[in-house]
Amino acid sequence: MLLDNPKGNYKFLKGAGVPFSAGALADSGFEIVHVSFKPLVPLSNGFELIERQMGAAGRPLNAVCGIELRIPGALTTAGFEEFNRHYLERIAAWGVMIDRLNPIARTNVAPAVVPIAESSLYGFYYTVPARGSQHPGFVLAGAPEVSARDGRREVVAAGDVSVDGLRRKTACVLETLGKLLAEMKLAWNDTTAVNLYTVHDLHPLLATDLLPALGSAGYHGIRWHFARPPVQGLELEIDCYAAREERVLVP
Repeated sequence: MLLDNPKGNYKFLKGAGVPFSAGALADSGFEIVHVSFKPLVPLSNGFELIERQMGAAGRPLNAVCGIELRIPGALTTAGFEEFNRHYLERIAAWGVMIDRLNPIARTNVAPAVVPIAESSLYGFYYTVPARGSQHPGFVLAGAPEVSARDGRREVVAAGDVSVDGLRRKTACVLETLGKLLAEMKLAWNDTTAVNLYTVHDLHPLLATDLLPALGSAGYHGIRWHFARPPVQGLELEIDCYAAREERVLVP
């Protein structure tokens, strides 16, 4: 169910937990801007940089609807929970929480080549008033190969990185994201960018599984980040979004 964030001019889908939402959808009359950083910004001062950028854009912090992070390596479940605790404390300090929920979507992965020394900010998304014709702006949080069954969450094809195992994992992630898009009354065709995060070769699945599912969104290609999901034991993550404007910020 979409929840309203009137101060941020977007609606959001509740995530599996409190630390981040499953996705955000710009309100009518608003669109989404995606900002990425070159180089990455250490998370220790990344939040302050977002604050400055939002001030310069004349937008409130409530308008931040997505954050992209990079971490040095995949974490244990306990380590991930600890990371989320500190992250959520920083988000809460912005005063953007809604009924104790974080409306901001998030992707958080670990680069596998040229690893980073500390947790860093890769980019973020925010809403702005729409200019001209409006395309539905949204961002979905990174989704791994985890399914919910009988109220429990379990890893699909756990430990199986064969082509068949990766196919099952990919199908799970695409199904998850497809359901989230449907909740927003959107479809893959509304997407302007799809990001794939894995260290495994998915070329055998491109023509048979990935691109057919994306429809016309596949015309924009798939950006493959050679990175691991944030929790040990996961092998694959995908996110997607529709932004009217892309910016690269050099701090």
